Amino acid sequence: MADPKFREPPGVWHAGRVDLATSVLAWYRRSARDLPWRAANATPWAVLVSEIMLQQTPVARVEPVYHAWLARWPTPADLAGARPGDAVRMWGKLGYPRRALRLQECAVVLTERFGGEVPADVDALVTLPGVGSYTARAVAAFAYRQRHPVVDTNVRRLIARAIRGQAQAGPAAPVRDHAEVAALLPLDAEAAARLSVALMELGALVCTARSPRCPSCPIADRCAWRAAGAPEPTGPAARRQRFAGTDRQVRGLLLDVLRGADDPVERAALDVVWPDPVQRERALDTLVVDGLVDPRPDGRFALPG
Repeated sequence: MADPKFREPPGVWHAGRVDLATSVLAWYRRSARDLPWRAANATPWAVLVSEIMLQQTPVARVEPVYHAWLARWPTPADLAGARPGDAVRMWGKLGYPRRALRLQECAVVLTERFGGEVPADVDALVTLPGVGSYTARAVAAFAYRQRHPVVDTNVRRLIARAIRGQAQAGPAAPVRDHAEVAALLPLDAEAAARLSVALMELGALVCTARSPRCPSCPIADRCAWRAAGAPEPTGPAARRQRFAGTDRQVRGLLLDVLRGADDPVERAALDVVWPDPVQRERALDTLVVDGLVDPRPDGRFALPG
């Protein structure tokens, strides 16, 4: 069904949108990556798992964990019966491990409230732990083939360049962003779902942030940014996030120790992973607060039970 929250704006958006959709879909049929969560037999649960794992994480890192995860927990009920610590252990080094806890909590809610099935309704999906507006629309579109605007960073950048002629998308503006993408979607729900993933793929593979591959772009001849001479960004350059030496790195090292241990570990096993005791203790404290580490009464530490 169409998303009732976003009306399609009139005027220039309607001109040529069928041609644009046709070109992007033809490119997608030729060039799309063969990813497991796009397979015809991928279940809604598999799609949901992939969307949670892909948040801020490259496809190459996600694929092996995705396969292992679904081999162990092919349904929400399977994961709901597992310990949270098992989910954190299986998450490995994907980063942002709180997502593992949210996914396990999500499985519990799906089992208890939805009969072990992933709902198709966006309003129901956003009530699940760890599922925001983007993930809910992505699951509804990709798992249930519904007509929803699905807008990630890649799509926002593509629309900013191709439609608005801007080098950068600028700050997110959900109402505008969704309306712009909704205006491009075919009225047919199946075609709209295909175009949604095709736009994401085009942004990820061709209309990239640093070195866009314009000669390979199926809509280069109607790109407003290229027509304007490919102007440089006017805003401040985005800063690359530093990882080395941060609390995130220390948290990861501490979790590595616990994931590699079958039993709770002594504090001494954690002390050796980082030389700065103040930063190490701060990182450990945040892991405890986030529910990723369980401090035992005897002074040892373990993954959550």
